[in-house]
Amino acid sequence: MFVIVCGAGLVGQEITKRLVEHDHDVVVIDVSIEVCEHVYAKTGAVTVHGSATDIRVLREAGVERANVLLCLMRNDSDNIACATLAKSLEVPRILARMRDPGYEQAYKLSGVTTIVRVADLLINQILVEIEQPTVREIMSLGGGLANVFALRIPPGAWCVGKSIQEIVKNEKFPAESLLMGIYRDEGSTFLIPRGQQELQENDTVFVISKRADVKPLTEVLTETGKKGLRGLLGKGG
Repeated sequence: MFVIVCGAGLVGQEITKRLVEHDHDVVVIDVSIEVCEHVYAKTGAVTVHGSATDIRVLREAGVERANVLLCLMRNDSDNIACATLAKSLEVPRILARMRDPGYEQAYKLSGVTTIVRVADLLINQILVEIEQPTVREIMSLGGGLANVFALRIPPGAWCVGKSIQEIVKNEKFPAESLLMGIYRDEGSTFLIPRGQQELQENDTVFVISKRADVKPLTEVLTETGKKGLRGLLGKGG
């Protein structure tokens, strides 16, 4: 995939690094020549010195053949201008980081296909750290309507040795949550959960869930002993 990254701040540099590691073709645009040189030295990505709000700079970066363009500049107004140009040049996917929610409608009108709300991400991350310190947020979906979380199954949890099928039948397990992956330290294996597959102590479980369901979901996967077993029996009669 050919990706153009507009703005090489800390986020832009980290995304560039990851994209290059995943074998994508990446071009980075930044107004600082020093930043461009640093990004090239650290990642090997092609860099273009200039403003991504300048159509000539976008064309120099190869915007006509871009599959995705990321607007990660410091100012919302620059990101909106860049997205508008990218849309006019028929870039199929445009992702933008929005700092000020007051610009949301302008982002939508500019042709951005995915808006990442910085304030929402920070607030959600802080709340998770405060309320559910055992849970690690991986990513936000649908503007924060759903989230992917990871949590470790503690020793003594009632769900250890229970099958996925048994766990999701627990009356406390949120109906709209889904177990989507299991990482097992032993053998460094990643498993796709199946009905009869059993959880083990210290498994890291990846879950997609509504934010409101994180607390009950965490409780049902980490509670110990008979407390959790009563919930299971209560649903089945």
